[in-house]
Amino acid sequence: QLVESGGGLVQAGGSLRLVCVGSGLTVSTYVMGWFRQAPGKEREFVAAVSWSGASTFYGDSVKGRFTISRDNAKNTVYLQMNSLKPEDTAVYYCAADLTGRSSKNAIEYGYWGQGTQVTVSS
Repeated sequence: QLVESGGGLVQAGGSLRLVCVGSGLTVSTYVMGWFRQAPGKEREFVAAVSWSGASTFYGDSVKGRFTISRDNAKNTVYLQMNSLKPEDTAVYYCAADLTGRSSKNAIEYGYWGQGTQVTVSS
């Protein structure tokens, strides 16, 4: 129901833009979030955006480097990632916040996409 794209291999300091499109899911009805999961680690909150896009929330490790946004007309959510670091390497997922409270807890999200791999080389 959510399809992510835009991942890839990039050098440290580079940028990537991830895209999440709703397929059979109207993303405008949800607060939307991005999470990431590195091998052997728990799924980590990255960012969330309110219904209108006016409010955004970030995990401490990405503040000032990543920007979440949405285009409800295109049923799409974006994650612009700048100044990438090797520790940003992970599979990135988008999901819908089922609580509507801009939660940072993955268990409160649903309709997970399949993920897109981001690899940052040093």
